[in-house]
Amino acid sequence: MLQPAKVKHRKWQKAAPRSVDTRGTTVAMGSYGLKAMEPCWITARQIEASRRAMTRYIARGGKIWIRIFPDKPITRKPPEVTLGGGKGAVDHYVAVVRPGRILFEMDGVTEEIAHEAMRLAAHKLPIKTKFVKK
Repeated sequence: MLQPAKVKHRKWQKAAPRSVDTRGTTVAMGSYGLKAMEPCWITARQIEASRRAMTRYIARGGKIWIRIFPDKPITRKPPEVTLGGGKGAVDHYVAVVRPGRILFEMDGVTEEIAHEAMRLAAHKLPIKTKFVKK
């Protein structure tokens, strides 16, 4: 799964994504893309599940680009621990996604195959998405 090799601060504060994205909103590398329509945090596990679903469907026929990276650490305290004692340990990493962001790109396959692969990937994600062409 994706996770940063090194971070400036081990524990971040929570901040929900509020506005629409201005960067990463166009299909840049491939011919087809999957665009986020809602704000959310996408975990490294969800990104990996989506990537596997797409790769299995296209049967190594094309190329896939992942345009998001989970660099925000999310902390969690162990179960049944009382309040106090500080902030919990880093549990997992998430990518902060705002509406308009291109999540995945694909090239080297037909539009029908790309559309179905992106549909399978979208089922693994917790947000509404849209298939876009270059």
